[in-house]
Amino acid sequence: MTTLVGFPDRPVRVNADLDAPLSRWLWLVKWILVIPHYVVLFFLWIAFAVVSVIAFFAILFTAHYPRALFDFNLGVLRWSWRVAYYSYGALATDRYPPFSLRAEPDYPARLDIAYPERLSRGLVLVKWWLLAVPHLIVVGFFLGGYHLGWWSGGLVALLTVIAGVTMAFTEKYPKDLFDLILGLNRWVLRVAAYVALMTDSYPPFRLDLGGTEPADAEESS
Repeated sequence: MTTLVGFPDRPVRVNADLDAPLSRWLWLVKWILVIPHYVVLFFLWIAFAVVSVIAFFAILFTAHYPRALFDFNLGVLRWSWRVAYYSYGALATDRYPPFSLRAEPDYPARLDIAYPERLSRGLVLVKWWLLAVPHLIVVGFFLGGYHLGWWSGGLVALLTVIAGVTMAFTEKYPKDLFDLILGLNRWVLRVAAYVALMTDSYPPFRLDLGGTEPADAEESS
């Protein structure tokens, strides 16, 4: 796991590349193509919930998130993010997502969460429900629903469909729309990591637009 040196307040990194060219019509049938992923993710998210409960007690008593459990839950989030990016969370690639819990650096959608060496035993009691409430309200508006570990409606889905229709008529994915969709997804994933007890860093109320995580952009500048 890569440590975010110099950016301790940004433990969650979401980066993505907009593929080009994209099929004008493939997006209409991606809901069928991702069914095998949905089946697997259904069981993975059940396991994710069980692992999160175990991690809760581990953190409460030891202030540590067991590394094997952390890596598994990170893998589920990565898998879900790749499927969402391919399908109706972004429609920004036509590369079929791999069936993998591992980091896939060659795939256009990537997620990294810095492993915390120590977590607050007090925060673990309240951050996943009480402290996260304001963000959960915002994320609920973004997603509009919860389906096999990812979204099935809301603002993200609406904007993604607009992107798909635009591609059908112009053969281009509007860059400004892509930047906004990625910003919304980035917000969602930051909140997901916090609620899943994977970090104590409170997610910012900030819409960081574009496919490149601000921390990475600053590091490369």
